[in-house]
Amino acid sequence: MVLAFGRKNDEEIKLEETKIWVCNSENCKCWVRDNFKSNDVPHCPICKSEMSQTTKELQVIHNHSKNFM
Repeated sequence: MVLAFGRKNDEEIKLEETKIWVCNSENCKCWVRDNFKSNDVPHCPICKSEMSQTTKELQVIHNHSKNFM
C-alpha cells in the first residue's frame, strides 16, 4: 500500500558541481555552500575550526541576500 500526501513535484531538480567549504575538524561534518559563506575564508559555524574549499554535486540554490555577496 502506497500513501501519497500532496502532489508530486513536476519540476526537475537541477544539480550542478557547486563550490563548498568543509570543516577541517575530524569530529565535525559541517559544510557551507560558497555562495552562503559569511567571510572570504569562513570558519565553521558549528565548531569554529578552519574550513577548506572543495566541490560537491548539489541542487541549485541561489542566494539573493546582499549580506552574503
